Amino acid sequence: MSEDKQLAVTLTFGETKVEFSGSPELVLKSILEYVAKVVPNLELARSITLNYSLAELINMFKDYVKITPEGPRVVGEEKKLSDREKVMLQLVAARIANLSGKRESDAMSTSEIQLATGLNPKTISSRLSELTKEALAERLGTETGARYRITTVGIMRLSEQLSKKIRDQPTVLSVP
Repeated sequence: MSEDKQLAVTLTFGETKVEFSGSPELVLKSILEYVAKVVPNLELARSITLNYSLAELINMFKDYVKITPEGPRVVGEEKKLSDREKVMLQLVAARIANLSGKRESDAMSTSEIQLATGLNPKTISSRLSELTKEALAERLGTETGARYRITTVGIMRLSEQLSKKIRDQPTVLSVP
């Protein structure tokens, strides 16, 4: 009496892990069907997913934010940033500090933003209200009061805005 040999295969693609077992023919057929159906869908899903890693955030905003011993700060006053951009960048700096383990939360209160940026508290409140209405920032209610954090879409829009600002700057030529 001969036993049919069983084949067991585990496939890992990104964070997805699947197992197939059975006859070699059945396993091969199942693997081919899986790859034909799932892999293109995962690639499509990945192409429309928006999420920024710490490395991406640092690369995108390294000319505008720094993590100092006093906390995350907006730098580059020579870039003529609007108050809105300063508030958004301060929230990005808090996200970077949080992702790098230098800050417990990526959310900030208006007083923390005021301390870090030096902007008028009424200006900060107005900008945060606008950003929240546009879903570029998110308001979190806590026992200690309202805190704000930048949304992923807010990061994308800020990056686009700053890139456009750089592109639109006139080039200064020095004549010897």
